[in-house]
Amino acid sequence: MEPVFRGMEIAGRAVVRASGTQLTFQGLENLPATGGAVVAINHTSYIDFLPAALAATNRKRRMRFMIKAEMQEVRIVNFLIKHSKTIPVDRRSGSDAYPVAVQRLKEGELVGVYPEATISRSFELKEFKSGAARMAIEAGVPVVPLIVWGAHRIWTKDHPKNLGRKKIPITVAVGSPIEPTGTVDEVMTELRTRMTTILYDVQDRYAHPAGAYWVPRRLGGSAPTPAEARAIEEAELAERARKRPEPS
Repeated sequence: MEPVFRGMEIAGRAVVRASGTQLTFQGLENLPATGGAVVAINHTSYIDFLPAALAATNRKRRMRFMIKAEMQEVRIVNFLIKHSKTIPVDRRSGSDAYPVAVQRLKEGELVGVYPEATISRSFELKEFKSGAARMAIEAGVPVVPLIVWGAHRIWTKDHPKNLGRKKIPITVAVGSPIEPTGTVDEVMTELRTRMTTILYDVQDRYAHPAGAYWVPRRLGGSAPTPAEARAIEEAELAERARKRPEPS
């Protein structure tokens, strides 16, 4: 039954209702009804895990997310992590999380991962890490591409939160599963191709007013281009390294 997870599901639905968020699901039949699968999700928002999780809920499944280990420092979040089979990841190595994720997959769980690792400021797909394919191949389960679009209008990097009853539409689109055959590079190439196709289709169908900060530059918005976003991230990393204490 997992009472904590059930409570999270109820709370998640309540938040969606309270905000008036208009959730639209596409391709839910592509989420396996049973058995393990890696669910690869694009990353544009601090809250895009919620629509993705509700997609699984609508298939009567539960998604076990991989989450940065630093979140364990927040007491309530650490409690939820421990009671929801969430998998903490130390982004400096990730070696401890990997076997846990593979074991969850072998046990028949859906494991949600963000191949981009961090939020995309351009709202386009960034470079992918290979973990999704490696886990799927080792566990012998498919990779399912999933796109969330619209959550970044509520809370993303470099912009104020847009909370409250704003009735912002969010689309969740699930693509057909990719079988874990071939090499890691081949699976990752196919994953990126499918996620790009789904993302572009969802974006084209979603209103994209000219100049809006949440609209990609490619569609006439004012979001940074992928190259500009990459430069911002590199500057952040350099500044973080500069502030890091010297080893004694």
